[in-house]
Amino acid sequence: MKKNSDNNSNIGEKEAANWKSELISWIQVIVAAALIALFLNSCIIANSQVPTSSMENTIMARDRVIGSRLSYTFSQPERGDVVIFHYPDDPTGKTYYVKRIIGLPGDVVDVRDGGVYLNGSDTPLDEPYLKEPMETSFLGPLHYEVPEGSYFMMGDNRNDSWDARFWDNTWVKEDRIIAKVLFRYYPFNKMGAIQ
Repeated sequence: MKKNSDNNSNIGEKEAANWKSELISWIQVIVAAALIALFLNSCIIANSQVPTSSMENTIMARDRVIGSRLSYTFSQPERGDVVIFHYPDDPTGKTYYVKRIIGLPGDVVDVRDGGVYLNGSDTPLDEPYLKEPMETSFLGPLHYEVPEGSYFMMGDNRNDSWDARFWDNTWVKEDRIIAKVLFRYYPFNKMGAIQ
């Protein structure tokens, strides 16, 4: 009888050891996945939700987007890029905005007559991504000279966008740009690249 009880004891100890080993294995997998996700989110990608309609129809309110933090490692931001950046009027740096780059360093930007005019051009910037024609009469003509190392941002829904035209700190410095938006991943039925 003693052998039987020793066998039962060994089986119980093995099951307990297997259970503990399995639990440790799962904890290791979860910790590794969390560390990889943290690394990706802080060094490779930026995941952001757009809470307002300021970028419609390119990005709708409550859409989720993924941006590449590496996009500007070997190149400069370009006019027309949709970017995630630190909102310049938030001294904590915790508020992120998503807008389109309109003015590059050194550009002269004039907003008048329902259009954006760059560097003294008589022809407005071609902006096929706009939701609707821009209403400028309530603001009057606006004139901006973008400093070196800074960018001028506007939303695609110009008539309902809190953008550089209204901020106290008009410019987004290059080092405050977090990522170039690559694609929308939520809602799933609207997944796709951002142009």
